[in-house]
Amino acid sequence: MATSPTLRHITPGATVPPPRPHTPAAATLAAGTATREGNPLSTVDHVADFYGAYTDALTDQGRGQLVDALRRHYLTPELRRSLARWEAIHHRDGVLRAAGIPTAWQVDYNDSGTGHCWSRVTLTWEDAANQSHHTHLMVQSNLETRRISGIRAEG
Repeated sequence: MATSPTLRHITPGATVPPPRPHTPAAATLAAGTATREGNPLSTVDHVADFYGAYTDALTDQGRGQLVDALRRHYLTPELRRSLARWEAIHHRDGVLRAAGIPTAWQVDYNDSGTGHCWSRVTLTWEDAANQSHHTHLMVQSNLETRRISGIRAEG
């Protein structure tokens, strides 16, 4: 019986070899490309995962369903209701606090206490003259659930 390269039975206690590059494209990455890594138990990584997936979904076609699903998964119901009110008033995306789509994002730990973690999200935007501009957001997460419970513009 042949096994699929993507689905194999692993015997408990077995050592799993590191993944191999899937395509030659892995060898042709541009110099300076950042390595991405994360920890599923990290609240800050959870925020970074959300902003990465969210901006990707906004860039892709058929984005509506995925954007909604990401919001349901990563954001508390209270925040989703608050964003809906904010967006109705400002006619902008409440997660980004803007009307467009950023060209890059960065998430850094800021502070934590009283059951919450605050991450600083930096969004990079390019104008028509290819000049970069930045927006800074303070994102609050619940430490127990890692769900995002607040987003506000900084400065």
